[in-house]
Amino acid sequence: MNLHLHGTTLPDGVERDVFVVDGRFAFDLPAGSADADSIVRNGFLLPGLVDAHAHLALNSPVGPDAPAEEIARASARVQLDAGVLALREPASSTVPSVGIGPSIGLPRTQIAGRFLSAPGRYFPGVAEEVTAERLPDAALAQLATSGAWVKVVGDWIDPADGVWKPTFPPGALAAAAAAVHASGGRLAMHAADRDSIQWAIEAGFDSIEHGIGATEEQLAGMAARGIALTPTMTAVMGFWMMLIDMFDSPPDEVERHRAAVERHPSLVRAAHAAGVRLLAGTDSGVVPHGAIAGEVERLAAAGVPREAAVAAGSWEARAFLGYPGIEQGAPADVVAFARDPREDPSALREPLAIVLDGRVVRRPTVP
Repeated sequence: MNLHLHGTTLPDGVERDVFVVDGRFAFDLPAGSADADSIVRNGFLLPGLVDAHAHLALNSPVGPDAPAEEIARASARVQLDAGVLALREPASSTVPSVGIGPSIGLPRTQIAGRFLSAPGRYFPGVAEEVTAERLPDAALAQLATSGAWVKVVGDWIDPADGVWKPTFPPGALAAAAAAVHASGGRLAMHAADRDSIQWAIEAGFDSIEHGIGATEEQLAGMAARGIALTPTMTAVMGFWMMLIDMFDSPPDEVERHRAAVERHPSLVRAAHAAGVRLLAGTDSGVVPHGAIAGEVERLAAAGVPREAAVAAGSWEARAFLGYPGIEQGAPADVVAFARDPREDPSALREPLAIVLDGRVVRRPTVP
C-alpha cells in the first residue's frame, strides 16, 4: 500500500506531505494511485540515521557463540530499531556482514572486508596481517570482497616498547590508496598518531577514524582534500584509556594518550570549524549497537552546532556514502521524530516511525 507522512523534512526544513509509492518518495500522490496509509501526521522527517563506524560482528545481542551471519544480522537489527537506515562497517575480524541490506529487511550496509594490519600490530587473530610490500595487493583482495571499502590499521602500540606508532610506511599507504581508488573503492584508516594521520592525508585516504592526534594543520589538509573524520566520540571518551591500559606502556605514553582523550572534544570542534566533513560513528562492537543518538549528542556537546551534529548522523553521512535523502523518486528511507532534533539532538532517541526502502518497520502507536 502507498504510504503518507506529513511533517517537516530535513535538512530543508519544509513542512510538506511525503508519499511512498512503489517504495519511492513522491511529493504528490500520482493520479489514479490507490489511497495512502497515513502513518505520520505531524513530525520531523529525516532520511534515516547513519552509523558510519559499526562493527556488526562484535558485541552482538545474540552472543559470540551464534553463527557468524546471525551475529552480524542481530547487531544490524538493533541498529535498525534505533532508526539507523545506513551503516558503514570499517572492517571486521571476519566478513559475515556481506549481503546485509534492505533486501533482508536490514539497514543499507557498506563493508570494508577484514582489517589490514602490520604483523603483530593489532589485536591477535583479528586482522589480516601483511607486510608493507603486500599492502596494495591485500587491499585489492579485501575490496574484491567488500565491493566498497578497505580499512587499514595505520597505527598501533608497538609491543617492543609499549609506544603507539605508525604500522606502515607512507609509500605503502600511497600505493594501496592508488590501487584501491583505481579499482573504484575507498579507504578508511584507523589513525591516532600524527605521522600516520599525515601519511593518510598525503595518500588520499577517504576517511580517518578516531583521529585523536590530529593537528590544526592536518585538519586544514583534510578539509582541503575532502577527507572525512569519524571521531567515534562514544568509544574514544569511554574506552580509549582502557585500550591503553591493556598494554605495558611507559607512564609518559599513558599520559600522552590521556591528554589526547581529554582534548578530543576540542579537536572535534576544531575539525568542524576547519570545514572537515564529520561522520557520526559509534565504534559499536566496542560499545553497544544502537547508540548513534548518543554519538550525535556528544558531537553537539563538543561544540559542533546542533544541526551539523545531526547532519553528521543523517543526511551528510548518507551523502558521503552515496545515498540520497528525502527526494522525489529516491528509495524511501525515512525516520520520523516527534521533536526537532536540530533543537535538541536527544529527540533522536525516540523514533516515532521507521520506513526502510518503502517498508514500514515501525509506526506510531497513535499516528
